[in-house]
Amino acid sequence: MITVIGERQAKVDGHFIYLGPLTECKECKLKGVCFNLDAGALYRIVEVRDVKHECKVHEEGVRVVKVEKEKMEGAVNKKGALEGTTITYEVIKCDNLGCQSYRLCHPLGIDKGHKARIAKIVGDIECSEGKKLVRVVLQ
Repeated sequence: MITVIGERQAKVDGHFIYLGPLTECKECKLKGVCFNLDAGALYRIVEVRDVKHECKVHEEGVRVVKVEKEKMEGAVNKKGALEGTTITYEVIKCDNLGCQSYRLCHPLGIDKGHKARIAKIVGDIECSEGKKLVRVVLQ
């Protein structure tokens, strides 16, 4: 998949989460290339091309890159977690910022209500609050 990314972020094996189109870009001639990604998805840059364009948002312009969608990990309630099922993701409510699983329970780029498929169940998560959770790979 081809898109553009800010010059400073354009590095092979770099990762980013596409958050969706910006209003500043609605008149840009490149918006079709910028807006062709799935909002909330994690991408890895696999190739940086020599083509560079000016951009109203990125000071140094944007670079054409080839990206691949990455699988994301998260935590879901063990009850009802089945590989291959599509779920509406719900963030696990937890205020323990020091918990080693906090990032799994609050994955970046996945908002409440995000539809995802459970590609794989990795294993149980030890929850300091006693919740029965599993670590999953989401697509």
